[in-house]
Amino acid sequence: MNKRLRKNIRLLGMIVCISLFTGCSNKKTDIASQTQQETLTVEENQSNKENTIGESLIAQVVNYEEDDYYTSWENTVAATIELKEDQISFEGNGVKVEESTLTIEKAGTYVISGTLADGSIIVDAADKAAVRLVLNGVDINCTTTAPVYVKQAGKVVLSLEEGTTNRFTDGESYILEDASSDEPNATIFSKDDLTINGKGSLEVIANYNNAITSKDTLKLMEGTLQIEAVDDGIMGKDAVIVKTGNVQITAKGDGIKATNDTDETKGFVAIEDGNFNIVAGADGIQAKTNVYIAEGTYTVETGGGSANAVKKQEQNQVAGPMGKGQTKVSTTATQVEDITATTTTENTDESTSYKGIKGSKAIYISGGTFTLNTADDSIHSNDTIAISGGDMTLTSGDDGIHADTQLNIGEVKLTITKSYEGLESSEINITSGEINVMASDDGVNISGGNDASAINGRPGQNSFANTEDGKLTISGGTLFVDASGDGLDANGSIEMSGGTVVVNGPTNDGNGALDYDGSFNITGGVFIAAGSAGMAQVPSSSSTQPSIAMTYSANKQAGEMIHLADSNGNALLTFAPTKAYRSVVISTPEIKTGESYSFYAGGSVAGNATNGLYETTAAYTPEGEAVSFTPTDIVTYLSESGVTTGNSGFGPGGNGGGGRGEKPDKGAATQDGTTPPAIPDESNRPALPEGTMPSEGTIKQGEEGMTPPEMPTGDNTTEGMAPPEKPTGEKGANGTPPEKPSTEGNVDTTTAPSENSSAQ
Repeated sequence: MNKRLRKNIRLLGMIVCISLFTGCSNKKTDIASQTQQETLTVEENQSNKENTIGESLIAQVVNYEEDDYYTSWENTVAATIELKEDQISFEGNGVKVEESTLTIEKAGTYVISGTLADGSIIVDAADKAAVRLVLNGVDINCTTTAPVYVKQAGKVVLSLEEGTTNRFTDGESYILEDASSDEPNATIFSKDDLTINGKGSLEVIANYNNAITSKDTLKLMEGTLQIEAVDDGIMGKDAVIVKTGNVQITAKGDGIKATNDTDETKGFVAIEDGNFNIVAGADGIQAKTNVYIAEGTYTVETGGGSANAVKKQEQNQVAGPMGKGQTKVSTTATQVEDITATTTTENTDESTSYKGIKGSKAIYISGGTFTLNTADDSIHSNDTIAISGGDMTLTSGDDGIHADTQLNIGEVKLTITKSYEGLESSEINITSGEINVMASDDGVNISGGNDASAINGRPGQNSFANTEDGKLTISGGTLFVDASGDGLDANGSIEMSGGTVVVNGPTNDGNGALDYDGSFNITGGVFIAAGSAGMAQVPSSSSTQPSIAMTYSANKQAGEMIHLADSNGNALLTFAPTKAYRSVVISTPEIKTGESYSFYAGGSVAGNATNGLYETTAAYTPEGEAVSFTPTDIVTYLSESGVTTGNSGFGPGGNGGGGRGEKPDKGAATQDGTTPPAIPDESNRPALPEGTMPSEGTIKQGEEGMTPPEMPTGDNTTEGMAPPEKPTGEKGANGTPPEKPSTEGNVDTTTAPSENSSAQ
């Protein structure tokens, strides 16, 4: 095994302890339970990585046989077959010819060359027979059935002779022996195991349905494949396994898929390496169980790309318990282009799924380069996703990466250039890597309840456990978020022990750069969150690393510097937010209680920056006076006047929990002796009657350019009413993926609300 592949497969194994192969009693696939202790040991001793169980991860689900690999046929006993337009000649045994139909009846090797204008090859051999077809420059067109039809054999191997191009084309309709079976239904169709090897080229034009289908396992060992299909490109019922290859697929259905949903040990896609260019009307790569990717280059577009979305959506918001919104959704869809309507499919529901990579149980990615432009989630699992390497650029019409149960990220360079929500799961663990997220709603969302994405390719919502026990854990890496909704949104808790997190949050007061329901404990790392002040939160007082929270009386412009220095003038942090902001939360290991610091706004800087965060060696030139302060508590609240004793508009993380709720003390004095404005009487707020919709003039989430109007108290929310939840994502009647509403609005400059807001 080469060194690069071994390294990447090893990385897959390192994360297998977090996979959820629950319910799998089969020894071969119950990897998590078998290897958890070994993996934990590896994590404790990184020097022993080369000896981990990672090397055997793919080997536990993939078995390569000797005849899967290409071998020379020239010194073997082989029958030779020559195709001549409408005639077939041969030398050897095991062959039957009827007009322009060639039937292989026995095990053996058959070397085929030439052209058939309208004919086919049928393999109908003994049940355990191994048949090898060496394609030595073949061009077959068949207008009435599959050009290659494996009725029966133990296994069939198609060998692409190096230096040759082999082409198969079918007609738009088939004459079937048994119409009730709908077989064959692919240009190259096999009822048994099918392997493709050799360094030659294979072109398949599927005008009837699928291009290449195996009702058992389909393996691609090497070679160059160019596929066009009116439905699916490559389909293996039990598995699709790729050793390597150059694959180009244009399909109105799925690009690559495995369909067995009745056996937990099957229905998977495993790719070790290769180059893939897939344009699919539905999913790019999808498996009924797991997707394994060790290495390779992947350029995938699905459903017309991220721009192909529903144009209209009407949302009615009803207040629910504890201020949680309950959403009623009616959807009006308009389809940009119906690219799946005329195909024949095994499951018509799949025409509504437009995901880049989808695994119903789990997805494991340890390396590779990915450029995914998808109308639906770019990477999606109904259970678990583990990414431990690679370089990814995702442009999504829905979520960048979505896992119902758990998402684990490490050692990856991940850029999400467009998404509704960037990263979404009930539990997210980030251990390392470089992550950049652009989201029109939440950047990172720990969900408790349903969200607006489609599940299993069917219109509707993703299912989450209806709980607030979700958790975001960050122990390393860099995470940069630019979100129009909440930056970090946890229906549960957040733990941060290392790494760097920078959030350019919303400019409207209906969302916050930080939003959590339980607790946010920081014990290490660098955290910066800039955004609106209306629903701003701070880390919990149960944290061990201090935080500071600044609220300005008026909005600061995008690019206006934030600079923090110690008492000796040494820079601790210099940051230029990319959007207008009024609140800033900062936590770094250098901030200590009892020591003095200066907080600057504005000024200029000369030096290197990444996403607005400058190196500490950058030369900062101040403009105006600094706010000087000495932290005495885990959370220090600041205004332009100095330290305040109340929460100054921020929701708390006090007592290790609690949602946003605790308001500043009325009339509490600042450190310099001035008194901040008193908090208006809560009784002045108009209440929204239960069961009614927000009236015109209240916050309307998602209307581009709309500034929330001022309420009598300066609050943009109504007591008891939560900001609207995102839409359910129901598809229109024509199966179009939904458009996600923008939450971006103009900056609201009113006094920020201080309580009774919840993570959505």
